[in-house]
Order: sequence, then C-alpha cells, then structure tokens
Amino acid sequence: MGLWRKFTQVAAGAAGFFVESDDEHTPGQRIDDAGFASALIALGAKMAKADGLVTAEEITAFREVFSADKGAQNDVARLFNLFRQTTLGYESYARRIARKFRCCPSILEDILDGLFHIARADGLVTDDEEAFLRRVSDIFGFSPREYRRIRASRLGQEPDDPYLILGIDHTIRDEDLQKAYRRMASANHPDRIIARGLPAEMQNLASKKMAMINLAYEKIRKERGMDTPPAH
Repeated sequence: MGLWRKFTQVAAGAAGFFVESDDEHTPGQRIDDAGFASALIALGAKMAKADGLVTAEEITAFREVFSADKGAQNDVARLFNLFRQTTLGYESYARRIARKFRCCPSILEDILDGLFHIARADGLVTDDEEAFLRRVSDIFGFSPREYRRIRASRLGQEPDDPYLILGIDHTIRDEDLQKAYRRMASANHPDRIIARGLPAEMQNLASKKMAMINLAYEKIRKERGMDTPPAH
C-alpha cells in the first residue's frame, strides 16, 4: 500500500502505523495523528469548493487523487462531504500538512499537484481557485517562482519559457543548467512518484510533467548551441 493510500486509511479510522519509503527524499515516518490525514482530505475537499460549486468532475478528480481501499471509501466520502461545505479553515489544514513535511518538499509538491488536478477537473481554473492554490503554495513554503513553475507544469501555461519549467534564471551558466536539469529530472521522475505512493492518475500526470521538463531542457540547449545530448 502506497504512502498516499495509507494517509487515506488513517483518515478513515486507522491509526499509528509506520510509513516506509524507498525514496531517499521521502524518509519513513510515524503517522500517529488521524487528524493529519483528515487535514489532507479536508484540503482536497475545500479545493473542490474553492469556486463555490463542487462539480461531478471535481468529485471524480478527488477520488483519483485520494484513492482508498473499498473498506475505507464510505468513511472517506463522509469526510469529503463534511469538509466540502465551505473553504473556511483551509489555511490551518495547509499549515498542518506543511509542518508535517517541512523537510520533504517533494511530497508537498505532490500534494499541490493533486490540488491542481482537482481544480482543473471541470476544464477551468477560476480566479478563486487560483487564489486558493497560490495561498496553499505560500504556506507550503514555495517561492512565487516555484509556484509559477508548478502551475506551468500542471496547466500548460507560459509554454514559451522553458526556464520557468526548470525553475532557473535565464542567466544560468551552461554547467549549472545541466545540474539543475538533473535535479529536476531526478525529483520528478515517474519512478520516484511511484515510490512516493501516489495513485495511478497522479503517476500519469507525472509522466507528462517529466516530458515537459525534458522538452524545456532541450529547448534551452538548442538556444545556446549546446551539442551535448540531454542527460538521463
């Protein structure tokens, strides 16, 4: 059972297990607080409510992100219906999650990716949803530029700026460019996503994100006349 599903199981009533991970960026940790896992579900439910209307598409997207075993699905649905009533309190839930994973930004980015998946499920990310996502990003500790990078990788905006996709400045040196690419590729490789326990839908999105990273690196290489092929 992956990390994400274990969180969901805790929210549904389990407690006190150890989350193991083979990902060097995601250390194993004790999850003793069912309230934390509930905060994760609350944040997803309140994301669906951010534009004032919870659509069928957003409910489906929530289920894709917060997958649960059959035995827990009714409890997760109950929590979702409770938290979807209002967006009030979402910042406190985001802070609880941020404190839990302050040393694991890759997991915080996974969670933000999941919120983007819910927000865009009905085909439109509204200003209210955008404000919700930006505020959660701030609470998670991401800089404005990091938020723009995550947003671009999820919504496909600003496709003409490959530097934004890689989260780097236009003045970066060639040797540092390659290092930055390798860091970004390593953190977002689909194998790492699988190791962090995200559900299949999020793994598919991760593959698309990886493709955007590779394309951005290739564009910059061509602009700079770099002959070395992309590192893998």
